[in-house]
Amino acid sequence: MLKRPRTLLGSLAVAAVLSLAPSTGAIADTYWQCAQFARVMSGIQIFGDAYTWWKQAVGRYQEGFQPKAGAVLCFKPTQRMRLGHVAVVTQVLTDRVIQITHANWSPIDGSRGKIEKDVTLIDVSQAGDWSLVKVWYDPNRDMGGSTYPTYGFIYPDAQARLLAATGFSKAENAAINMAQSAASQVAAAVRPGAGPMNILNQAADSTDRIGALIAAATRGDSSSGK
Repeated sequence: MLKRPRTLLGSLAVAAVLSLAPSTGAIADTYWQCAQFARVMSGIQIFGDAYTWWKQAVGRYQEGFQPKAGAVLCFKPTQRMRLGHVAVVTQVLTDRVIQITHANWSPIDGSRGKIEKDVTLIDVSQAGDWSLVKVWYDPNRDMGGSTYPTYGFIYPDAQARLLAATGFSKAENAAINMAQSAASQVAAAVRPGAGPMNILNQAADSTDRIGALIAAATRGDSSSGK
């Protein structure tokens, strides 16, 4: 049985607790660029536009084509995404499915610059080398239709991992934004006034649909649109 690609039910409890924590307007309104957030979360000290990270990492960090938790996946620039994109791997689920945490991808509640935690990314490359991927797109409540070329993964060294740990202890607003994003994803998927069993059933149905999409995508199906 395919392991569910999004820890939706687990995120429910975490999001419910953290979303009750007091926050200021500055925290709630924080706008994150993908590179800024990836640098804080991974500890990898590369600056500049996302598409430049791959070349900048040469000789400084190990690079490769297999996902590992904590690694940064570098997206190539495209016509619609001219500055590229970077995302941090949070969990490897299968040889073709991972979860990432990244910023400034899906509009959340009509706003960009938000953090999305543990969202699904799947490898749809013919060679199975993660050179072409699909990414969860929140407004669709589904995998996006577009495919995105990537350079590969940058792996943090020991110093980067230490920086990531200390950086996040000083960046609590990142955790709060993650929780807010997770809570909004759950809320959008559940009808107002639904009972507890209906909520759980709807969440299970949602993740089952994602599983079917992953199976289709890894067979090479693709379409246009983010």
